[in-house]
Amino acid sequence: MKKTLAIAFGLALAVSGVGMAGAQERVVPGARQDVLLSLAPVVRGIAPSVVNVYGTRVEQRQAHPFLDDPFFRRFFGDGGFGVPRERVQRSLGSGVIVDAAGLVITNHHVVANMTEVKVSLHDRREFPATVVLSDERSDLAVLRIAGEGPFPAARLGDSDSLEVGDFVIALGNPFGVGQTVTQGIVSAVARTQVGISDFQSFIQTDAAINPGNSGGPLVDLKGEVVGINTAIFSRSGGNHGIGFAVPAAMARLVADSARGGGGIVRRPWLGARLQAVSPEIAEGLGLERPAGALVASVSPGGPAARAGLKPGDVITAVAGRGVDDPDGFGYHFSARPLSGEVALGVLRDGRQLTVKIALAAAPEHPARDPVTAGARPLSPFAGATLVNLSPAVAEELGVSHTDKGVVFLDPGASVQYGFQKGDILVSVNGREITGTRDFETAWRSRPRIWRIVVNRQGRILQTELQG
Repeated sequence: MKKTLAIAFGLALAVSGVGMAGAQERVVPGARQDVLLSLAPVVRGIAPSVVNVYGTRVEQRQAHPFLDDPFFRRFFGDGGFGVPRERVQRSLGSGVIVDAAGLVITNHHVVANMTEVKVSLHDRREFPATVVLSDERSDLAVLRIAGEGPFPAARLGDSDSLEVGDFVIALGNPFGVGQTVTQGIVSAVARTQVGISDFQSFIQTDAAINPGNSGGPLVDLKGEVVGINTAIFSRSGGNHGIGFAVPAAMARLVADSARGGGGIVRRPWLGARLQAVSPEIAEGLGLERPAGALVASVSPGGPAARAGLKPGDVITAVAGRGVDDPDGFGYHFSARPLSGEVALGVLRDGRQLTVKIALAAAPEHPARDPVTAGARPLSPFAGATLVNLSPAVAEELGVSHTDKGVVFLDPGASVQYGFQKGDILVSVNGREITGTRDFETAWRSRPRIWRIVVNRQGRILQTELQG
């Protein structure tokens, strides 16, 4: 009983700030300005740059053949039995103006496949917008406002300097209720293995992010954009205190590509295939822990080969920043501008080396030479566009580079047969497809049976379809 009273009395002293060493005294604010401490000045500075993004796409429904009969249309209209022939799909997200000329960064998944895009500004003005660049690999897109500027632009900050525990603010339009501000901290940095995009090194935050926040800015206390809110971890669709943002370094690269007039993001090319370091590999290489990116193979003539990188090397750092896995390396390397070179920390045969890699874009050789298959009945390739595989195409689509082959750039109607963007067409009816002219000959044929082999991320898939 006495021990319990002693503990209770000690807690009371701690709360009152009396008589205990190290206890901090609680005091009433001594001045009005102490009470008025607020994040409002930061919000006032960034809010005019945050926009709402609306996307619309009209899809044609497939009608039953008898509904096209004039007799039925006479009584039931074009939809037939009250079923509309068109379906309107909409998306809602957020964005942030990063250039006074009207460039807006948002998420790729907000505007993907949308035929009409509009943005609504903080002052409620609404403008149509065009998609200048949409990069699926980073889940970022750049829009251009079709209006007369200048527009209030935000500054992109230094996302690489963020530390766990830093205060951040998330802005956006959650659930379409209007511009909303939430505050939290950086919960983690360089978060990989999230499965959101190809370049995975996300900022994790507990600032409330909900559907509709996608594309909005994550802001530090200087009012600079350090990330683009992209996804939440949720089983219910609501916020559970785990949100992810694409770092501003990647957003800056995408925005600069759009300013340069390019329709795609040009990134540095390593010219090597990497794999994760498993505990077994780490033990075999004598590593203290399974971390880094193991060089599995090197493309002849690529930047890695010219720099002397070898299979079996383990990349441990990019420009002095440690990397734990291939995803971490991919982000830190790919987010760098195309100029000069970068130093890689490499472990080779137990020795730590520095290897300097030139920051150059992947070459477009052979030329793409695109071929689009016509809408031939019973053809599994109807509407598909394929291009020659080059290092540049492989980098753009996130596929492994091979010396020859053609790849699906747009599967078109062939998607109904299971073909996907990025599939490498290996052969058709036993004939090897080494270029787009081989593919053109193949799709124009009229076989009774189509025997098709594709390479999907290293997996060989075979299918047989009726002609």
